[in-house]
Amino acid sequence: MIKVDLHIHTEYSGDSLLSFEAIIATCQRRGIGCVAITDHNTIAGALAFKRIAPFPVIVGEEIRTTAGEITGLFLSQEIPRGLSPQETIDRIREQGGLVYIPHPFSRARRSSLRRDVLEEIVPQIDIVEAFNSRTLLGRDNERARRFAQEHGLPCGAGSDAHTAYEIGRAYVEMEEFSGEEDFLRNLAQGRVVGQLTVPLIHIITSLMKVYKKFGE
Repeated sequence: MIKVDLHIHTEYSGDSLLSFEAIIATCQRRGIGCVAITDHNTIAGALAFKRIAPFPVIVGEEIRTTAGEITGLFLSQEIPRGLSPQETIDRIREQGGLVYIPHPFSRARRSSLRRDVLEEIVPQIDIVEAFNSRTLLGRDNERARRFAQEHGLPCGAGSDAHTAYEIGRAYVEMEEFSGEEDFLRNLAQGRVVGQLTVPLIHIITSLMKVYKKFGE
C-alpha cells in the first residue's frame, strides 16, 4: 500500500512556500509515498520536481477555467488558463490525462467549479476530490464525497498544501500503480484519509503572497 497526496503546490504556484527540499523531507517523514504536484496554471514545477524526487510524482496542473478550476493529472503539456471547461477537458484528454475536480463544493472559494457546470461535465470526470484539507467546512467535503458516490466516481484526496505543515493532512491509501489506467483502477479501491487544516493557514499564505509580490 502507498499513501498518495493528490494536491500539493510548489513555489512555482506563486502563493506557495514549498521548496522541493521541503516537500521531499516532509513526505519522507510522514510516510507519503507519492504526490501529485498541481501548481496553478503551470506544470513547470511538477516536471522539475519529478526529475529529483525519490518517490513517484504525478505531473498535474490546477487550471483556472472560465467557470472555476479543473485539475489535469498525468500531463505532459501545459494547459493555458482562461479556456472553457470543455476546452480544458479536451486538452487534458488529448494528452492522455485524467480529469480531477478539486474542492468542488467548497463554498468559501471563488475558484471552485460552478455547480451547473459540474453537472454538465459529469460524464467526463475521472475523479472527484472528496477531501481537501483546506476546505473550511467539513460538510463541504462530505457533499463532495456523496457526489462522487452518487455518480460512481473514484474519490481523491489532497492536502492542497502550500506549506510543509499541510503536506499529508489528506491522502488516499491505495495499492501501488503503474500509469494512469492502473492508478485509476487502484484509486477506486483506495481509502480516503484526511484532517482539516486550521483556518489560520489561509491568512499566513495570503500574507506571504503579498510579501513575495512586494519583495519583487
